[in-house]
Amino acid sequence: MHLFQHLRRGHLWLCMGLGLGASALAQTVVEHLPGAEGLALKVWVFHPAQHSPDTQRPVVVALHGCGGMYATVGSRKGQLSARHQGMTNLLMAQGYSVVWPDSLTPRQETSLCEQSMASRQVRQSHRRSDVHTTLAWLGQQAWTDPQRVALLGWSHGGSAVLASSDSRQKLPQPSVTPDIALAFYPGCSDALRRTYQAAWPVHLLLAGADDWTPAAPCVALAQKAGMSFKLYPDSHHGFDNPEGQVKHLPRVPNGQNPGMGVHAGRNPVTGPQAWQDVLELLKKRWPDPVAH
Repeated sequence: MHLFQHLRRGHLWLCMGLGLGASALAQTVVEHLPGAEGLALKVWVFHPAQHSPDTQRPVVVALHGCGGMYATVGSRKGQLSARHQGMTNLLMAQGYSVVWPDSLTPRQETSLCEQSMASRQVRQSHRRSDVHTTLAWLGQQAWTDPQRVALLGWSHGGSAVLASSDSRQKLPQPSVTPDIALAFYPGCSDALRRTYQAAWPVHLLLAGADDWTPAAPCVALAQKAGMSFKLYPDSHHGFDNPEGQVKHLPRVPNGQNPGMGVHAGRNPVTGPQAWQDVLELLKKRWPDPVAH
């Protein structure tokens, strides 16, 4: 990559991550959808301001990781985290609406990251149900382009992408189904054991130095299931976070080395590359202009 291109991408990544740009012009709505078992699923909806309310446009359903959707400290506390807001802004700038189902707070949880797998009360079956509830609701919205809906998830949300796209799950299909799914550093071991089969195109964005959800099972899964993937070198879990730096998280019990914690944090080179790759993958899938 030329130096100018690298700096341009890094600047875009930083601006979007800090909440600048498209968010100032966004239309934001909070919905409560009737979910499974009486759950009122909280969904944040971000519309690009350049569209009229009923103009059909592509939609990205974004799925948070084990730490939830929101910033927990600082001036952004209670709002979308920097990574989530930054990606939302980036997608809205392309004319996409972005929908964030909150799978934790309606279930009285704020974070799963320091819970052992066995003790977690919010499981991938719940995340899959939330995706199906959201897709069914999107099918009722005049602004949804039903042919251009994507899933995009991070970590636990990346695993939810896999759980939701497994064609071997015999579940009622909503009227809208994704056209493509993208997963940042998901946990792939369970899907690999289940002989996972993708119901639609799935692309994995993997961190080469990930000791939380290691890349090797995902590479094996992608090769076995015929999915595409990209491995980003010298990158830890959460490498696309536009803020912070790599940290050791000693209280996370579910990593590659149990009892030793994990590492997570931004890579200022591969992070913006991955965000640009997301845009290019979506544009390749949906080549028609979408920003009006």
